[in-house]
Amino acid sequence: MVDCGTGIVRRAAAASINGVAALDPAKLGIVFVTHLHSDHTLGYPDLILTPWMMGRERPLEAYGPSGLRQMTQDILHAWQQDIDIRTNGREHENRTGYNVNVHEIQPGVVYQDDRVKVTAFLVSHGSWKQAFGYRFDTHDRSIVISGDTTPNENVVKACNGCDLLIHEVYSQAAFEHRPPSWQQYHSHFHTSSKELGRIAHEAKPGLLILYHQLLWGSTEDQLLQEIHQVYSGKVVSAHDLDVY
Repeated sequence: MVDCGTGIVRRAAAASINGVAALDPAKLGIVFVTHLHSDHTLGYPDLILTPWMMGRERPLEAYGPSGLRQMTQDILHAWQQDIDIRTNGREHENRTGYNVNVHEIQPGVVYQDDRVKVTAFLVSHGSWKQAFGYRFDTHDRSIVISGDTTPNENVVKACNGCDLLIHEVYSQAAFEHRPPSWQQYHSHFHTSSKELGRIAHEAKPGLLILYHQLLWGSTEDQLLQEIHQVYSGKVVSAHDLDVY
């Protein structure tokens, strides 16, 4: 999994019911965090504790930027009484599954097993000192996710003809009607539709998937039209529980 926003475990459970067995909540064991904004981490306590209560015995493996370890320690401290009662009380929960092995990473290969290699790369997300995108390589495909970022050459290099590029985006047309203070913010933290079109033209993914969409009253169809003004490849607008 990449990031852990609100509802992460419930959405994983829904995906499991829909046939993605690996996303059964008790199997949720690894997360790659792009950065520590709250909309990407509010589900982190849920990811730590709920799969444990549903049977996970191994510690969660969490990979991400500097600060993730402190955040993890603070979460476990906040739920200390809950953990104590669940392990020492009548629930008799296991004493391992709520633990977290935190890996504060640097760019490069951060994880590898016999099925997947995960490579982290730096992106630019405003005033965050560290923000990452990730590339996942399996035996049959390559997937790159941008995380939150302004246009960044590292995304292009990481994709370089990848099968799937999952990239954040905001509507350029709607942006032009935003207040100046918000225009300044978003232009320093995120990527416009036209900028993403140029990125995709260079990166040449087999499929471009739009996520973390900022529409501000625009529509998905309008957003796709903005992309297609500068990019002729295959593009889709992502929805929860979509499978590609």
